[in-house]
Amino acid sequence: MNDYLKLQDIRKLFGSAPVLDGVDLSIGEGELVTLLGPSGCGKSTLLRCIAGLTELDSGSIRLADKELTKLPPRSRDVGMVFQSYALFPNLTVSQNVEYGMRMRGVAQAARRARSSELLAMVDLEDKRDVYPQSLSGGQQQRVALARSLAVQPKLLLLDEPLSALDAKIRKNLRAEIRDIQRRLGMTTLFVTHDQEEALILSDRICIMNQGQIVQEGSPEQLYTAPRTEFAARFMGSYNVFNRAEALALFRRIDSRSDRFAIRPESVILLADGERVQDDADGMIDVGGEVLSVSVLGNILRATVMAEGIPLTVDLLNDGRWLRVREGDHVTLLLDPAQLLHLEQEGA
Repeated sequence: MNDYLKLQDIRKLFGSAPVLDGVDLSIGEGELVTLLGPSGCGKSTLLRCIAGLTELDSGSIRLADKELTKLPPRSRDVGMVFQSYALFPNLTVSQNVEYGMRMRGVAQAARRARSSELLAMVDLEDKRDVYPQSLSGGQQQRVALARSLAVQPKLLLLDEPLSALDAKIRKNLRAEIRDIQRRLGMTTLFVTHDQEEALILSDRICIMNQGQIVQEGSPEQLYTAPRTEFAARFMGSYNVFNRAEALALFRRIDSRSDRFAIRPESVILLADGERVQDDADGMIDVGGEVLSVSVLGNILRATVMAEGIPLTVDLLNDGRWLRVREGDHVTLLLDPAQLLHLEQEGA
């Protein structure tokens, strides 16, 4: 991977508190990388530093072999889309899209051709002469995306652009963003706190915590092999155990780790009366009581108390589990091969 965007030892203090604490990151040309983490972890601040909207305390930012660290925002060839859309209410849709080009002295005919091309790309050609207040939230965000792309930036920064939208619009728009990004080959850095969004959109995910990137990898790598308790808890509904709890459930642990985790879909639930299958060799069966069952669309999520430890179990919502109710006694099958041995935080 070529270092199209390279961040080295990025540091930023707000007062005496480090918001970015030695961030290093390289992104290849055309790659979509997501910064994933909780509020306050530094991901949006990092985007603003790259865009030049927040000044670094130390570190280096290079884009396409050009040092950006001391350049003003307008000279960085970076486009940014904010959560709040930030459209000009007194300008029409086409005027908003053309604004950056007009500031750069692009001729009117070229501006209009470029805005028409981009509005077609985001399916808003018929809205070019209306004002932003006449648009839905999803439409306004597509205008903001088109405006950022109009100046043909070398890097696109997206700062939680979908978090203010309802679930259905968010799903549709994230698919559109990914499609446009791939068609244009646009190098993109995307910020979100939504695990599902990161898994669907990204070529690579960087999990951030307390101003640092604590783990990075492909969506599959981060979901199936989180290294620490923080990463495991943030990447979904992993069951995380201390050593005593892991021993109570799995009976034997061939590791010196103090923290362990298993995915909820890796735990097999047998309802009362169901028998252990012949192919369950090596699996450990544990009795439990169902505390709750929640419907999450195509998934049923059960909480089962086993050996005094509440376990989350995900079941495919195919009608088979409708008879599982709170208070039912069930058997859980645990596969020791699915148990992750986590590293100590900061190791």
